[in-house]
Amino acid sequence: MTDQIKFSPELQTKIDVLKSRQTPIKLGGISFDSKCLLAPMSSICTAPYRLLMEELGAGGTVSELISCHGINYKNEKTFKMLEIHPRERNVGIQLFGENAEAMAQAAEVAADKNPKFIDINMGCPVRKVVSKGGGSALMKDPLKLSHFFSTIKKAIDIPLTIKIRTGWDSDSINAPEIINIAKNEGIEFVAIHGRTRTQAYKGQADWDLLEKIGQDKFLPIIGNGDLHTPEKVRARLEDTKCDALMLGRGPLRNPFIFLEGFMTEEDDFNFSAQDYLEIIERFKSYLEDYTDRERTIHITLRKNIVWMAQGYPNVAHFRNAIFTAKDIDETMDVTREYFSQIQGGKRIDHSKDFMAGGHG
Repeated sequence: MTDQIKFSPELQTKIDVLKSRQTPIKLGGISFDSKCLLAPMSSICTAPYRLLMEELGAGGTVSELISCHGINYKNEKTFKMLEIHPRERNVGIQLFGENAEAMAQAAEVAADKNPKFIDINMGCPVRKVVSKGGGSALMKDPLKLSHFFSTIKKAIDIPLTIKIRTGWDSDSINAPEIINIAKNEGIEFVAIHGRTRTQAYKGQADWDLLEKIGQDKFLPIIGNGDLHTPEKVRARLEDTKCDALMLGRGPLRNPFIFLEGFMTEEDDFNFSAQDYLEIIERFKSYLEDYTDRERTIHITLRKNIVWMAQGYPNVAHFRNAIFTAKDIDETMDVTREYFSQIQGGKRIDHSKDFMAGGHG
């Protein structure tokens, strides 16, 4: 395995201090470096982003949702999504689909990529996934799940996990029932987004329900939803009945959130705009190692830069400059100039409005 590349001495010191406060955990038979994990996010959680988040304190990560049919049809783009970086330590591959046999066949292929576990997506609310019977639609008929889980589990020799929602709608809150079925079929842990499918990402995650389920302890439970700031992560860590937490939108805006959740009032440091710039530079390097498609690199880099800049001074002008930049070089020139000029600028908290349309 390739040795980890160090950050600048100043940034590495901050990272090391905060990582030293994290406690490794074991969920079922799967070990993680911290209680705070990265949620699977479509078109985001590819190997470069997962590796970066793991280096910045995520205790574990999960791939973006990957179609079992795309794998079975040997689609080139789908196979690219299965790639795992040699330095990733605690990664799972998430699959979606509606047919047990097709999922089992795909899981066998995915397991050959050496993830720590295979995860079944039972939470995606997107119409094109749900309309075919995958994602959240799997929660509508729990009677079919024993066969579904057992068929997939028999095809692999690594742990199987699931990510669900609280239910299809407010009249069918059946997460506890599904967790009980999962336990009987040998599922290692369950991650739960605290909304129903019909809610999508609107309203508030139902943490009262998540905490009740976590307290019941049928299986190790990972709570997910609305953990967008270090303060919310810290508060939840202090008294949650869940075994771990899963963060989605928060890390997109703040890549240091997995570390800042372990900061205290006594800490005399924070993460500066220069630290953000260093993260962006590293992410660019990882993207270039991952693919030679310049358009893919440019689009991915651009959207992540804009997310990370949100809340800093004069960000509207910067965002306009980024989206009119012609290529990667110009994008990075604009980015370097912008972040280098920020000297202790107050960052405004826009977490309530950030990506209100999706991603946990």
